[in-house]
Amino acid sequence: MEGSALKKVRGKLIAPLGLPPTSKRPSLLKKRIYTPVHWSQYFTACEKVVVNEDGDTFQIYRRGSCGPLLVLLHGGGFSALSWALFAECIEGLVSCQILAIDMRGHGDTRTQNDENLTAETQADDIVSVVKHVFGPSPPPIVLVGHSMGGAIAVHVAAADQLPTIAGLVVIDVVEGTAMEALASMQSFLRSRPKQFHSLEQAIEWSVRSGQIRNSESARVSMPGQLSSDLTGICATSSVEVSSTTTISSILSPNDTTSVNQPLKHGECITEEEEEEGEKLESSPSSHEAVFSLPAQTDISRRSGYHWRIDLTKTEHQWPGWFHGLSAKFLAIPAAKLLLLAGIDRLDRDLTVGQMQGKFQMQVLPQCGHAVHEDVPDKVAEVVATFLVRNRLTSPSDKFSW
Repeated sequence: MEGSALKKVRGKLIAPLGLPPTSKRPSLLKKRIYTPVHWSQYFTACEKVVVNEDGDTFQIYRRGSCGPLLVLLHGGGFSALSWALFAECIEGLVSCQILAIDMRGHGDTRTQNDENLTAETQADDIVSVVKHVFGPSPPPIVLVGHSMGGAIAVHVAAADQLPTIAGLVVIDVVEGTAMEALASMQSFLRSRPKQFHSLEQAIEWSVRSGQIRNSESARVSMPGQLSSDLTGICATSSVEVSSTTTISSILSPNDTTSVNQPLKHGECITEEEEEEGEKLESSPSSHEAVFSLPAQTDISRRSGYHWRIDLTKTEHQWPGWFHGLSAKFLAIPAAKLLLLAGIDRLDRDLTVGQMQGKFQMQVLPQCGHAVHEDVPDKVAEVVATFLVRNRLTSPSDKFSW
């Protein structure tokens, strides 16, 4: 029989297969927009960082130019674009720099072994990316991680390979609850559709199933979770830049800036503006949307999208993300914040540590597991307050206690 904590996690994580019925109430029939949005609406630069001689290449998104460096680490199956709205919100509240990373096996990052998601490997990845972008003396770093990314943020801080770590923010992951939830993860992954006909359909599913409760965030983040059936390339390449968008930070191939020199180990390569690609299909109406695996003839006849990473193949590595997490978290000397989407059960060490003031804790109820996507403004306010109280940055005119 499932414990109460496991039941709560299942309810938070597991989205139903297909769509819930459409309400017939006139007030709820207002049509939502599910058109994908380009990353440049929220970030000012997108770069590829080659970290070793094997050509392992990590996609990063940046925003801001001064203040502490917020290194944003997404959860399993998500991508750096899940931080888009949060990045915009927090840079408006405090002085900071944003570095959001597509982690190994996710988004537009490409490595020799995309299925090697051990905690040690992923922590090494983050250290390598930061050092290749900022050199041996990066600005003060605040690691911010959600779910799997929160666990990896703890491992990065515990490895003590980045000398300027000043803060740690862990979002919606607690060791005991996470370990109990592992048994439910396969059910969650099996409950998702295997394939989508269009990006609009995928975005609609993510919102109506409750995986992402904020449609604006889903429109920019869902393409980072998918790949094209025809090309195998991350679906971000299918999203067109709006004709009204100006991206001065995206450089042309002929630019002489150092980040655009020929591809070499250890350099950052700024991507060009996306060329106009294949026209996306119009968003399906509510009564037409069917999120089951299409017949093989349909797949071969049309371009669709599937999940960028098959997390089921990495199941044996999941316990390593969370085992011993509480002790590692408490031992880190930097300022710490634990932000939860519900009142999760804290183990004895965390309970005692919180009573002793070893870390700050904030609960944001009435939102899903992707709390930073569901309520990015509230998460930004909590993190901004944490940064200001710990004297890690200075507030802007928009910041208020």
